[in-house]
Amino acid sequence: MWSIGELAEHAGVTVKTVRFYSDRGLLPEDARSSGGHRRYGPAALDRLRTIRSLRALDLSVPDVGRVLGQEDPLEDALEDVIAGQLRDVGSRLAALRWQEAALQLLRDCTPEERLERLRLIGAVPAPPNTAAAARFWRRWLPPRLPARVVSAILERAVPQLPDAPTPAQVLAFARLHAFTTGDCTGGPGHCQPAAHRPDEGYRPAVLYDGLVEAYTLASPAIRAQRPPHDGEALDCFVSAYARSHGTRDTPVFRHGLSRQLAADPRVDLYWQLIAELAGPSEPTPGAAHDWLLTALDSELARQ
Repeated sequence: MWSIGELAEHAGVTVKTVRFYSDRGLLPEDARSSGGHRRYGPAALDRLRTIRSLRALDLSVPDVGRVLGQEDPLEDALEDVIAGQLRDVGSRLAALRWQEAALQLLRDCTPEERLERLRLIGAVPAPPNTAAAARFWRRWLPPRLPARVVSAILERAVPQLPDAPTPAQVLAFARLHAFTTGDCTGGPGHCQPAAHRPDEGYRPAVLYDGLVEAYTLASPAIRAQRPPHDGEALDCFVSAYARSHGTRDTPVFRHGLSRQLAADPRVDLYWQLIAELAGPSEPTPGAAHDWLLTALDSELARQ
């Protein structure tokens, strides 16, 4: 049997460390001396080394206790704790990569730009998230849309954040956050497209179902950098507006739709920043909308 000092010496740690783990129940004593001092057997050395290995992975004391409380420490408890620790490390690494890119952005700009960029970056939550963009779309979209339609729109409109952003992407996201947290819609009932206003007679759920399909159909042509043209995507786009308004797709309707969409409020800055953030690999709904509107105007100009 070893004293607490002898165990500490064998393990290469301080007496304070052994006492700390003993007091927290991680390192039970095997016996007490006649004077009431703790005594440890050789198995305590292996257990202490296991504790130190787990702590070296930055596991908390309660998590170490969970692992050591199993009959076999290499079974489910250790696997779960390691998986959780990997997620935590990944989150911290992602936050550090964003911080590194933000610092590079501030380092490489002019003194005149630095203060504005610092304020933009300082307003972004840490770690960065897209909650503000999701709230923006929930305010911008018509009320009482079915949950499945809202989910489909948010999936396409709210960006995925890059794990290793460039300084330019950090700046784009900071500007996007400023845009989506500002008063960019003018308040409820103002600065909204006609299809969002109940007095216009639209059925927004029908409209947005059709628009999601139309944007999907247009995406291959946009990726291939083909000029806007008529076809299935344009017909689906116009049909979405017609069906949502309870009317038919006719030449007269197409002329009226072109005028309406030209006059509707737009969120072009949002889509511009999304494109800067996500890159050109996948067309945004804004790019698809512009492509389809140009295709409609081109078709009407030929008539």
